[in-house]
Amino acid sequence: MATPRLSDLENEAWQGFLYAHDRIWREIEAGIAPLGVSMAEYSVLSLLGRAGRSGMRMSELARDRLMSTGGFTRLADRLERRGLIERQRAAEDGRGYVAVLTPDGRNLLRKAWKQQHADLRRLFLDRLDDDDLRALTRIWSRLAPETDDEASLR
Repeated sequence: MATPRLSDLENEAWQGFLYAHDRIWREIEAGIAPLGVSMAEYSVLSLLGRAGRSGMRMSELARDRLMSTGGFTRLADRLERRGLIERQRAAEDGRGYVAVLTPDGRNLLRKAWKQQHADLRRLFLDRLDDDDLRALTRIWSRLAPETDDEASLR
């Protein structure tokens, strides 16, 4: 039985994606490291920042971070111990918990956003024109999980 292989073009596209992702990720991670926050922590703080003062349900944060509930709980515990988030009972039903940024969490997030914005510009956005960005947006939308669900309905 033959082993499936990528074509040269497929391999070049895949390897290019992996290299670009790894390089950009590492440099952004290095940029926020002096703030004492990991990329995983930053991504949770960022989601909470976009959610606003009402916060987000813990289960939604875990889902959006593509983490198991247990793994996310440990991450949230670290952020809470550092005084960056707090958990509150969900107002809608009182059963679940909502995570919200504390003032210290918002302050740290502002600094991290500023650093990440500068790094994203330098490493990614300033190297592409609007046509490149539109093409990437189209590609990412085709690779989104929702596309898999839509395809299965046909």
